[in-house]
Amino acid sequence: MGEKKILCIGLVCLDIISVVDKYPEEDTDTRCLSQRWQRGGNASNSCTVLAQLGAPCAFMGSLAAGHVGNFVLDSLKHYSIDISHVITHPECSLPASMVISNQTTGSRTILHSNSNLPDVTAQDFENVDLSQYKWIHWEGRNADEQVKMIQRVEEYNKTLPMDQKIIISVEIEKTREHLYQLFGYGDIVFVSKDLAQHFGFDSAPEALKGLHNRVKNGACLICAWAEKGADAMGPDGVVIHSDAFPPDVIVDTLGAGDTFNASVIFALSTGKTIKEALTFGCQIAGRKCGVHGFDGIL
Repeated sequence: MGEKKILCIGLVCLDIISVVDKYPEEDTDTRCLSQRWQRGGNASNSCTVLAQLGAPCAFMGSLAAGHVGNFVLDSLKHYSIDISHVITHPECSLPASMVISNQTTGSRTILHSNSNLPDVTAQDFENVDLSQYKWIHWEGRNADEQVKMIQRVEEYNKTLPMDQKIIISVEIEKTREHLYQLFGYGDIVFVSKDLAQHFGFDSAPEALKGLHNRVKNGACLICAWAEKGADAMGPDGVVIHSDAFPPDVIVDTLGAGDTFNASVIFALSTGKTIKEALTFGCQIAGRKCGVHGFDGIL
């Protein structure tokens, strides 16, 4: 067997991105500077970044059949991302995001549509050969099913020596109550700025101190805070910080968080310390904000 892979489980969707020079006023007619189709979704984007960093990786998620689904598959193949765990639902439609990307500020405003495509289940996950993977990352979605998947990995890990165990990471981004159970299951737990603010925290260090009691013993909690950089808290309760590394001109922040997560995962999977991984994550996320899409982040 070759090098063990990193598996990302979550959403893939179509992003239709309209680039404008300023955010349009309501009930106006605005000409775009450009428009493009791009494969999106948190877990899907993280795979794109991992692949560019040189990590063998796989994506697991649901896909609809048809022209848009073929576009997504072609994109995954273009980056040499393993698609053997993609579950196709011929009767469903692919989620789509309409993205207004403001070139002046770098902001992105997203309108998301997901009508009938189900997320992958614990039963789907039973078909995954765990021996292929050194790290599995879950984008928090259908958490009840995802907990069952993680518990399968935990049982598998009990049969392995410490240095061969699969690392489990979870991302909790959305403010949905059922997702919060995932705090207790990750070796590495990524919590979003939006969620931290939802809980009433005004900074990443404050969020880490307030949420650390939710993670399991030995886990590391990580929170990125846009231009303020990112912070992490390990089992010792010490907060580690990295400054942000913004580009000279911010042009596209869509997927910056997914880039940060993937870069941290990559660094940790190659033996870097939390401090080194945090800094690397901020550096690559900063580069991503200076380019449209993900090509050119290196």
